[in-house]
Amino acid sequence: MSETAARPGWRPRLRLRTILFGINLVILALPLGGITWLRLYESALIRQTESELIAQGAFIEAAYLAALDRAASTPPARGQRARGLPTDYGHPLTAPPRATDPEGRWRPRWAELDLATDSIRPRPPPPVAATQPADPLALQVGRELTPVLRQAQKTTLAGMRIVDANGIVVASTGDLSEDDLGRSLLNHEEVVRALTGEPVSLLRWRVSDEPPPPLASISRGTRVRVFVTEPIERDGRVLGAVLLVRTPSNIKQAVFHKREPLLHAGLGLLALVALLTLLGALTITRPVRQLIEQARRAARGQRNAVIPLRHPVTREIAELSDTVAAMAQTLESRAQYIRDFATHVSHEFKTPLTAIQGAVELLRDHAESMSVEERARFLDILGRDAQRLEHLVRRLLELARADMMQAGGDSADLAAVLTATAAHHRERGLHIELATPLPAAHVAIGAETLDSILGTLLDNARQHGGETVRVRLSAQAHGDRMEIDVADDGSGISAANAERVFEPFFTTGRGQGRTGLGLSIVRALLAAHRGGIDLLPTARGTAFRITLPTG
Repeated sequence: MSETAARPGWRPRLRLRTILFGINLVILALPLGGITWLRLYESALIRQTESELIAQGAFIEAAYLAALDRAASTPPARGQRARGLPTDYGHPLTAPPRATDPEGRWRPRWAELDLATDSIRPRPPPPVAATQPADPLALQVGRELTPVLRQAQKTTLAGMRIVDANGIVVASTGDLSEDDLGRSLLNHEEVVRALTGEPVSLLRWRVSDEPPPPLASISRGTRVRVFVTEPIERDGRVLGAVLLVRTPSNIKQAVFHKREPLLHAGLGLLALVALLTLLGALTITRPVRQLIEQARRAARGQRNAVIPLRHPVTREIAELSDTVAAMAQTLESRAQYIRDFATHVSHEFKTPLTAIQGAVELLRDHAESMSVEERARFLDILGRDAQRLEHLVRRLLELARADMMQAGGDSADLAAVLTATAAHHRERGLHIELATPLPAAHVAIGAETLDSILGTLLDNARQHGGETVRVRLSAQAHGDRMEIDVADDGSGISAANAERVFEPFFTTGRGQGRTGLGLSIVRALLAAHRGGIDLLPTARGTAFRITLPTG
């Protein structure tokens, strides 16, 4: 059992590539689900059927009008004049006129049925007995067109009927169980609306007692039927209507007939999903695993284990890699700092503690046999070392506070602080030259903190340069930062010591009780206030430059 699985409370977690594969599958399934839930494909099949019926209705209407003209122009008997259609033949058109093109030549009719928005009517009622006979001209035209309709039905599979202006069937494909010629369809909503001049398309339920047909059958077996009625119009009058009925394609049959292309498309899409998942794994998972491996090596204590990735691929992974590497470098530097600090502290404490321990043992063993001068000398040793330890502890606390300090919103008048600090140290006997004019600016640090920093540098100048050392204070603006120079004409710092001057516990005056923490504290304080300090090269003496943001 792996270490991960053995941990209490452990739960299996999915791999990132598995999640990517699942996401890609969901994205692939969304359009298919949308087609299923919104019945888009079924609506497309219905509109396809509606469009076919509209086209057939337009041809039947044109054929009917041509046949009607022929019937009306034929003399009833030899030697008589052609009668022609009476001006009041049919009924006035009462429905709103259909939209046409600007020239009035075209009257397009678009398929608009949609399962999502159109309601499905009940199964149509059977034709009823007519209250009057069919129009003779319409009946004559119907007898002429009936063979044409039945022949066309063998190809289109659509049921077709023609009614006269009173809704009486004058031509039919005869696909009902009873002959509907001469019967009325005024009990059909679509026929009544068509006789006002309105083209109608609607859906009705199809009820069948027969079992569903096989997928390869020409019988579609759909539960709805498309009904299309086309008014027969001329000169603003409705002369009759054409009713067409067709069962739309079955979605299962449509898929069955396209099974091979759909199977190939499905396999292609799955291959695409797998390819996208592999690409995602290469661009995301692989760099993440490299970062995880680096983190594991760092956890085992390996130095410089976390470095920026060579091929992060994406910008986000590159930023993450750089950030993690910078964080690891910071942690390593902090850990090294702590190790070195602990080593220095133990060394600094060891010397006075050893002296104190030796003096105490000598006094315990030989105090009675010692002279007064010897006892006083050992007591002085104890006092000096105890004072050194107290001073060392105080400086360590100051360094810790400086390292943990967070800059607030304090600011100080630079000219006022420099003037006050120079005056204070002149009173203590230090020769200070203050360069004027001083810039009238504020720096983003408290006045007491800045005074403490300058005081440390001035005390160092006195300690290393003696009473005759001269110090020059100056300040100048550099962009949005202020530069403060503290330069003296003392003995200076050697090139070897210059590289270590800011290291904690480094000092050349350990015999005088110095801790070597002063400049470390100064640098930590300045860093907490977004500033810094540098040792400047100089031909004589020592020069430090403090930089602080203006505030």
